[in-house]
Amino acid sequence: MLTLLSMFYYICLRRRSRSGTRGEALTSRRAVESGQRAAMPVSVEVEQYTKEVLDFSSHYGSENSMSYTMWNLAGAPNVYPSSGDFTQTAVFRAYGTWWEQCASAPRPFRRTPKGFYSQDYVELGFEEPVYPTAVEVFETYYPGAIVQILACSYNPFSQNPPTDVRWEVLWSGEPTKALTPQARQFSPKIKHISFPTNLLRLEVNSSLMDYYTELDAVILRGVKEKPMLALYKMPIIDINDLSDTEGKTQKTGNGYFDRLPYELIQLILSHLTLPDLCRLAQSCKLLHQHCCDPLQYTQLSLQPYWARLSDASLGHLQSRCTLLQRLNLSWTGNRGALTLTGFSSFMKACGLSLVCLEMSCCHFLNEACLEVISQTCPRLQELNLSSCDRLHPQAFTHISKLTRLRRLVLYRTKIEQTAILSILTFCMELRHLNLGSCVRIEDYDVVASMLAARCRSLCSLDLWRCRNLTDRGLAELVSGCRMLEELDLGWCPTLQSSTGCFQHLARSLPRLRKLFLTANRTVCDSDIEELAAGCPSLQHLDILGTRLVSSASLKKLLQSCPRIVLLDVSFCSQIDVRVVQELSGLFPNVAIKKSFTH
Repeated sequence: MLTLLSMFYYICLRRRSRSGTRGEALTSRRAVESGQRAAMPVSVEVEQYTKEVLDFSSHYGSENSMSYTMWNLAGAPNVYPSSGDFTQTAVFRAYGTWWEQCASAPRPFRRTPKGFYSQDYVELGFEEPVYPTAVEVFETYYPGAIVQILACSYNPFSQNPPTDVRWEVLWSGEPTKALTPQARQFSPKIKHISFPTNLLRLEVNSSLMDYYTELDAVILRGVKEKPMLALYKMPIIDINDLSDTEGKTQKTGNGYFDRLPYELIQLILSHLTLPDLCRLAQSCKLLHQHCCDPLQYTQLSLQPYWARLSDASLGHLQSRCTLLQRLNLSWTGNRGALTLTGFSSFMKACGLSLVCLEMSCCHFLNEACLEVISQTCPRLQELNLSSCDRLHPQAFTHISKLTRLRRLVLYRTKIEQTAILSILTFCMELRHLNLGSCVRIEDYDVVASMLAARCRSLCSLDLWRCRNLTDRGLAELVSGCRMLEELDLGWCPTLQSSTGCFQHLARSLPRLRKLFLTANRTVCDSDIEELAAGCPSLQHLDILGTRLVSSASLKKLLQSCPRIVLLDVSFCSQIDVRVVQELSGLFPNVAIKKSFTH
C-alpha cells in the first residue's frame, strides 16, 4: 500500500512539474540544488595582484626609472594605506582642465557619446584567468578618477591566444571628485561575465581632480569555475553589424518627414552618435540616403568604440567617408583588430581631404602604415602618435613627407635624432610640437637649433623629461622661436638658473602663456621677477621642487600677471601652507597647487 501511494505521489509531482510555471520550475530546481550543495565542491575565490603592466596611454614618470610610472602597479601595494604624494605609485601625465585650455590642445570631435569619459588607460595582466567577483584598486592620492573597468578574453601570457578577442565592461561611472585626497580602496560592484579573464583595463578621467591621482596596486578576485549567472548571456551589439543593409519593412506614411528641407534633415541627424546613425540607415530608403551622406562624416571619432572596431568596421564606413577631414583612431586596432590591409584600404579611399589624424596608442601601426599615411594624406596638418611606443625608429622618417603639418605629437615614441631633424627640415609650418619623453633623441641642443632656424612660427613645444638640453640650446630656441606661447621644460636636469637661461627666456618670449619648469631645483627669485616683468600673459606656471623661490617674488608675479590661473609650488621649501593660504586669499582666482608631503 505504501509503495502504491509513493508511486502515485511521484506521478503527481512529475505532472505538476510539467504543467507548472517557469517560476515554480526554477523554485523546484533551486530546492534540488540547495539539497545537493553540500555534496558539490565549492569553488575557491582566488586573490591576485597585478603580474605585469602591459600597456598604458601616459604616465608622469620617466621611461628609464620607476618613479611615478605605471609599472608601479605591478605587485602588492608599496604605499597603501598611507596617503600623499609618493614616487612609488602610478601617476598619469595630466589632471584637471588646464591641458584642455592650452593652445596646443586638439579641438574636440563632434558626435562623441555623452557616456564616454575616458582620457587615459592602463592594461594589467594577472597570473591566472578567473571569472571576476571583485576588482579592488588602491588609490593613495586624490581618488575618484576611475570611470571604467573592463575585462578581456585574451590571455596575454598564453602561447596560443584566441583569434576572437572580446572586451566586457565590468563597471562604468562618471568621473567624481572625492571629498578628501586621502587614500581609499575602490571596489565597485561589478557585473558577471561569461568568460575567464586575466587581463583588466582601467580607464580614467582626471578632469575634476585638484591634483594628480595616484594608484598603488590592483587586486583581481575571482573563481575558476563558471558562476551560474554567467550562463545567461546578454546580446551584444557589435559595430561590425552596422552595415548599409536597408530595412525590409517599409511603411508609406512618414508624417511628411520627407517634405522637410534636405539640409534640415541633415542638421537633425548630425546630433546622433555614430552607432545610432548607422542603425537609422537600415530603417528606410530616405533615411538611408541621409545617413550615408558623406557630409555627415567630415569628422569621425572611433576612439569610443575601440573595443569593437575592426577591418570590417572600417570597410562599412569607407564609402561614407570620402569627404573626411578629421579622424580619431586613438586606442583602436590592438591585438590584431586592425591590419595593414584594412587600414590602407580605408586611408586610400578617405585620406585625400584629411587634415587631422589622431592615433594615440595605436600599436597596430608599423612603418608601412606611416608610409601609407604620407602617401594618401597630402593635406594633413595634425598628426598624433602619442604612446605609439612600438613603432620602429625608422618608421618616423615618412612623416617628413607631410610638409603641411602644423601639429605633431610624438610623446613616448622611439623617434631618433635623424628622423626628427628630417621632419623639422621639411615641415616648416609646425605650430605645435610634442617631444615629451622621447628618450632616443641624443642631442636636444641640435634639435633646438634646428627649430630656431626652420620653425620660427612655433607656438608650443613640449620637451618634458628631455635629458640633455643645455642653456646654449635653450638660448638658441627662444631667440629663434619668439612666437612661443607654451614651453614645457619639466624634469630637464641639465638646465641651470645660474647660466641666466631662464631670465633670457622670460625676456625673449613676451607671448608666453604656459611655462613648466617642474623639478628644476635651481629656479630662483630672479627668474620669477623676470617672468613678472616680461611675460604679462602668463597663465600656467609650474615650479615644483625649487628651494630658492620666496613668497615675495610669487606675490610680485601674481600682481604683474593677472591672467594666471594655475601655479604649482609643490615641494618648494620656502612656500609652506601658510604662504599658500595667504596668496590664495589675495588672489582667489588662482589655483595654487601645494602637494601634500609625506
